[in-house]
Amino acid sequence: MLVTGSIADASRLLPILASDSASGDIVGLVFNGLLKYNEQLEVTGDLAQSWTVSPDGLTITVRLRPDIRWHDGVAMTADDVVFTYRKLIDPTVKTPFSSDYERIQSVEAVDPRTVRVTYREPFAPALESWMMGIIPKHLLEHEDVNTTPFLRRPIGTGPYRFVRWKTEELIELEANPDYVEHRPYINRYLYRVIPDTATMFLELLTGHLDWMALTPLQYRRQTDGPHVRRAYQKYRYPSFGFTYIGYNLDDPRFADVRVRRAIDLAVDKQAIVDGVLYGLGAVATGPYPEKSWAYNPAIRPTAPDLAAANVLLADAGWTDHDGDGWLDKDGTPLRFTLMTNQGNEVRRQVAEIVQQQLKPIGIDVKIRVIEWATFLHEFIDQRRFDAVLLGWNLSLDPDLYNIFHSSKTKEGEYNFIGYANPTVDRLLEQGRQVFDRDQRRQIYQEIHRLLHEDQPYTFLYVPDSLPIVAARFRNVRATPIGIGYNFIDWYVPRADQRYRRLAP
Repeated sequence: MLVTGSIADASRLLPILASDSASGDIVGLVFNGLLKYNEQLEVTGDLAQSWTVSPDGLTITVRLRPDIRWHDGVAMTADDVVFTYRKLIDPTVKTPFSSDYERIQSVEAVDPRTVRVTYREPFAPALESWMMGIIPKHLLEHEDVNTTPFLRRPIGTGPYRFVRWKTEELIELEANPDYVEHRPYINRYLYRVIPDTATMFLELLTGHLDWMALTPLQYRRQTDGPHVRRAYQKYRYPSFGFTYIGYNLDDPRFADVRVRRAIDLAVDKQAIVDGVLYGLGAVATGPYPEKSWAYNPAIRPTAPDLAAANVLLADAGWTDHDGDGWLDKDGTPLRFTLMTNQGNEVRRQVAEIVQQQLKPIGIDVKIRVIEWATFLHEFIDQRRFDAVLLGWNLSLDPDLYNIFHSSKTKEGEYNFIGYANPTVDRLLEQGRQVFDRDQRRQIYQEIHRLLHEDQPYTFLYVPDSLPIVAARFRNVRATPIGIGYNFIDWYVPRADQRYRRLAP
C-alpha cells in the first residue's frame, strides 16, 4: 500500500466535474481517457488501441482496446464515449470543460469498439481534449450528474477501484485486477487529508506517509538529515503552472486596469521567490512557464517601482486625502480582502508579503484563509471575493480558452474573475483553429503579452514541484511529465513491504 497526503479533500469524483486538483488526483486513478501523454510528452493511447486523424484534421477515428471493463464488470464500449460527449455539451451539466467539445459536429459509435468524432471546423487541442475521463452510460444515463451519489462512489475503468471516502479524512482505492494494461503492483492507495503542511511533514517523518509535496522550506532545510536521505527520495522539477492574485473584475476598484498595474508594480515577485520559495521557482511574467513553447521571451519580469505605482493610482483617483497613510476615493478607502486556502503555508506567507508590500503605496490588505471546499464552492463559484491567491496547473497545450475567454464565467467555470477582452477572445478562438505550431506560437505569445498588459491576474511565480517518496518504492522516475505517469509500475520489494492490512 502507498499512503499519500493532501491539504485538501476531493469534492466531486467525476471527470467532467473534477475542477480541483484533489478531485483530479483521484479521478486520474479511477478513470481513463481515450488518450494520454507519455513521459516524453507525446500523445499515446489510453483506452484507445489506435487512432487516425483525417488529412483535413476534421475527423478522428478511435479504435478502443479489446476487453475493457468497468469496475462493476460491465463491458466498456463506444456508447460510453458518446454518452460522455453528450454530458460534456449538456447545458444543465456544471462542467468547466464544455468549450473543448463545442466545435464537434458528431460523435458516433461505429461499432462497439470504434468511435468517430467529426468536427465542424479545425480544433488544434482535439487530441488532448480526449484525455478527458470516460464515464459509464449504464450507471449515469438516468442520473443528474451534478448531484448523483456516483460523485462519492465512482466506478471507472482505471487502474484503481474506489473503496471508501471519509470526508475530510481519507479516500481509499484498491488495485484493479482486470486493468487493461496490467494490474498495478501497489495493492492499495490511501489518500489522507491533512490540512496543514507541517503536520503532514511530521506524518511523513514518522513513517505514516509515503508520498507528499514538500514546501520549499522542507525541501531546503528539513530533509537533509541522514535518516531522511536513507528513507526517502526527493525530486525537483519546474511545475507546469503558476501562482497568481486574481481580482473580481466586477468590483469597480479592480475594473480599472491602472489599479491592477499599480499592484503589479508594487509587488516584488523576486523577493517572494527568494524569501518564500528559497529560490525553488521563477518569477512569472504571464500564464506560460518558460518551458512552454508558447512562452513569450520578450515579456520581462516587472521590476518593483513604487513611485510609478503611486502615479497610476493617483491617475485613477486614489489619493491620501486625510493624511492617514491609506488611499481613498470619494470617501472609500482602497482596502480589500485577499483570500487563500487553508493548509497551504506558502500561500499564506506570500499573502503576508503582498500585504506588507502594498502598505507603502497606501493599499490596505486584509488576509482571510478558508478551508478548501468552502473556499471553492461558497466563494469562488459564487464570486464572493475581492481578490484570491491561487494557482493553476496547466495542460501541455497552451489553449487558455476556459480560463480567460469571456464566455466562460458561469458557476463552476474557470473565468471566475470575469475577465473580458475582445482581442484576447479572438486570439483564443484563433489559437484553437490553427494546427501549425509556428502560427499558434505567435498567437499565444501575443495572448501572453496582452495578459501581461491587462493584469487580470498579478502573475507571481512558477513554483518548482518538490515531491518526496519513500525510498522503498522502486521504478519512480522524474520525467518532463513528473513522477506519477507510470504509477502502475511502481513496486516495493517483498523484503521492504510494510503494510499487511487496511489502515483504520
